[in-house]
Amino acid sequence: MNRVLIQLSGLILLAMLAGCKSSSSPQVSRQAILSALTQVPAEKPVSPPALVKAKPSKVTTVKAPLRDDDLWQHIRQKLSFNTTSHPRLNKRIKWYLSQPNYLNVVNRRAAPYFYHVVKKVERKGLPIEIALLPFVESDFRPKAKSQQNAVGVWQLVDATAYHFGIKKDEWYDGRQDVLASTDAALDYLLYLHERFDGDWLHALAAYNSGEGRVKKAIAKNRKAGKSTHFWHLTLPKETADYVPKLLALSHLLKTSPKGFKIPSLPNKATTSILDIGQQFDVNQLAKLSGIKKRQLYALNQGILKHRSSPNGPHKVLLPLSEQALLKSAFFRENFSQGYTVKANDTLYRIALNAGMSVSALKALNNKTSDLIRVGEKLLVSESNEQLDLLVDYDVSPYIQEIKAKPIPQVEHHHTIKQGESLWTISRHYKVAVKDLLNWNSLTAQTLLKPGKVLMVFLPAPAAPKSNKTQPASSSISSVEAIQSILRYGKPKQSESPN
Repeated sequence: MNRVLIQLSGLILLAMLAGCKSSSSPQVSRQAILSALTQVPAEKPVSPPALVKAKPSKVTTVKAPLRDDDLWQHIRQKLSFNTTSHPRLNKRIKWYLSQPNYLNVVNRRAAPYFYHVVKKVERKGLPIEIALLPFVESDFRPKAKSQQNAVGVWQLVDATAYHFGIKKDEWYDGRQDVLASTDAALDYLLYLHERFDGDWLHALAAYNSGEGRVKKAIAKNRKAGKSTHFWHLTLPKETADYVPKLLALSHLLKTSPKGFKIPSLPNKATTSILDIGQQFDVNQLAKLSGIKKRQLYALNQGILKHRSSPNGPHKVLLPLSEQALLKSAFFRENFSQGYTVKANDTLYRIALNAGMSVSALKALNNKTSDLIRVGEKLLVSESNEQLDLLVDYDVSPYIQEIKAKPIPQVEHHHTIKQGESLWTISRHYKVAVKDLLNWNSLTAQTLLKPGKVLMVFLPAPAAPKSNKTQPASSSISSVEAIQSILRYGKPKQSESPN
């Protein structure tokens, strides 16, 4: 095409020049111009590219994608932390390699919960490495307790747990509830991530040793003109080793070196949460569901006694997938009711009103499509308020629970010092920030002024024990007496002498 344009331009130029020259100059005819416009240039034949044989030494192979049906392989694909070599990191890598079965052993403890933990991490948009923290924190032991009284797989202290919504009373400790404590720990980590301007290593260090300590270490380095990167901070040994533990685990999962055994778990839920909707007795729930009481306690280690707390939560983790639970006679008979589809109903609207997901509603009704018709009968989730899930301990052969007496408290006055916050004061006295706010009629936005006095209510010191010897008859507790009566009957009264 370009050649035609060039030829046409030449002909037009000749025609213009012809007007300027004498009549004896050659004329360009209209026919010649028309012929140039309609001329189709011959295309050059395109020869196929030459086949170049690659040298054997430079042939590369593309690895097959990691399987996404396995939870650990799913995690491996999403790892994002930079694990640049460092002596402290290398030390932790060597430790993991010297314990080749460690991850598999801990994985067995994590199995009922780990899928849920990973999904919670992903829903909140956190790096997938955060899901590995319970391995570093507690070896995934729900009842693990540190010397600083941090409890559970996420090692939460009482004040932090309370601040981030964890419930705790004589019946229930949410720090030992793996999924409830996961929600609180992830919220705390998001808070720290924001406080440290998006630096996850600083946030993780603060999770372990406290926000103030890490901020002081950063300020010290900045003042001295040193790097404020985690590796350059002066922190307690436990914290200095804590972050490398997580980075080493991430590095080994990414690189999968010889001798390092990566566990395997299905990338789907094998347990599901059921909200009973009322206080329940574990023994009654076991009988009703056919699940062993020991297994219910093992999965729900936040439950401290024979029943859920009167104040809730009344949720229980069951050793069934959601599909299996929804199809079970236990759920259909006790936790669902019939619903007739009305005009303009959709599966989404029905599920929303019933407090279910659309997928759960479809599974409960064995539906594979979203199509419903007016008049169709569906089952929807519904708590059965008539279901008796409690044992009447006043008339049963069980020993009635003895209510704990309220702990006497004394009022203490704390004078605020420079640099103190509600958080640091609450940690010092081991009380909740919320209680400090209530006791002093403050809000979370109140600025603390040095010299101001705060009221703090602390447990009263125990009264000194009496050295007087008690009569032998009073040494038997009332509980022991009741147990004796239940086992052997009432003792016969001895006849009085005449």
